[in-house]
Amino acid sequence: MLTLLTIAGLGAAVALPVVLLSVGGGVYDHERAALTSAGYQIAVSSGGTHGIDGAHSFSADIDALPGVAAASPVLSVALEAFLPNSTVPVLTEGVLPAAFLATQEPEEADLFPHPLPLGDPTDSAHWDNGTYAGPSAGRVLLSTPFASAERIGLGATLRLGSGTDRNDSTPFEVTGLFGVVGPSIGPTAVFGAILPLSDLQVLSGLARTASGVELDAADSVEVSLQPADQSPTDLDRVAGEIAHLAPFYTVSVLDSEAGQLAQAEGILDGFYVGLSAVGLVIGLAFLALVLLREVESERRSIGIRRAIGVPSYQVAIGLLGRGAALAAAGAVVGILGGVAIVGALADRAGGEVGAVAALAVFDPATLLLLALSVVGLSLVAGSLAVRAALRRALPESLR
Repeated sequence: MLTLLTIAGLGAAVALPVVLLSVGGGVYDHERAALTSAGYQIAVSSGGTHGIDGAHSFSADIDALPGVAAASPVLSVALEAFLPNSTVPVLTEGVLPAAFLATQEPEEADLFPHPLPLGDPTDSAHWDNGTYAGPSAGRVLLSTPFASAERIGLGATLRLGSGTDRNDSTPFEVTGLFGVVGPSIGPTAVFGAILPLSDLQVLSGLARTASGVELDAADSVEVSLQPADQSPTDLDRVAGEIAHLAPFYTVSVLDSEAGQLAQAEGILDGFYVGLSAVGLVIGLAFLALVLLREVESERRSIGIRRAIGVPSYQVAIGLLGRGAALAAAGAVVGILGGVAIVGALADRAGGEVGAVAALAVFDPATLLLLALSVVGLSLVAGSLAVRAALRRALPESLR
């Protein structure tokens, strides 16, 4: 029974770093992959809500910079979709159709029809140099879960508005569907829609102020570079030129963010190891106590072996081997238990906890190193038992 308790205690101590390192590493790999595989290399953002002003003109200025392939402003606003018998909230994104597709990573771009059936690819006709007096294409794309759940087909008319009054809504023709990506960290807005940027700005009151001053608002601008201009030097050059165009905006280079993410992961791994060390120290202390108790209970047996000429190193090897075997069993139980815990969270926790757990990565090299570390540290606990067994005089051992 004591042996089982020892293995269980060590297993619990090992399970904690397995969970922390696998989930933390999985989240890091997910975020790094999202950064390195994104269809754009530079992101421009601003503080506050919808903080980019003059999005159409600003994007055109970025497009004119050497090496830039596309600049895609994106505006995200929650609207109300008015169905025949109900009203449904929809997360809507306003985009420049051509630039939006040009800045998507290949996996995500495949989820959209090519080209986006939203009318004017540049959205310049309706925007009309900031007057918003041009003709609207009157088209919208819906996510497939939304269209399926509400039985909305291509060619149907969907009314969208920023308020709850159907009379203030605007009709749009559904001209296409797009898929959704998963899993991701956080809730996925499967009830989504995509509109030309100018249409969403007008619907949400982000085109012009009540006094007529142009807002042309967006949340961010995603910038992709030509394939020949994606070296670190080119990225820094273009980022600097964009910062010169808009000195009060935040310009982020995704390669730099990936490097910062790697540094953050190193810090977190150190924290995880430090936190896990507390449990491992307690488990190994318990192992030392168990080995010392076994030395005491086998005092006469050890004394007899020493008396008949068994070398001391063989006695030491036996005790160290006993400790290493218990540690190895505890490491195996802990690794399997950690994997089971993460799997249970991914399958049953749901929400953000389940989504994060589903990203876990069990690196065989990390798990093997963890197991070897536990076995190696068990030698310290075993050495205490060896010292207790060999320092006792033979007459005392044989009493």
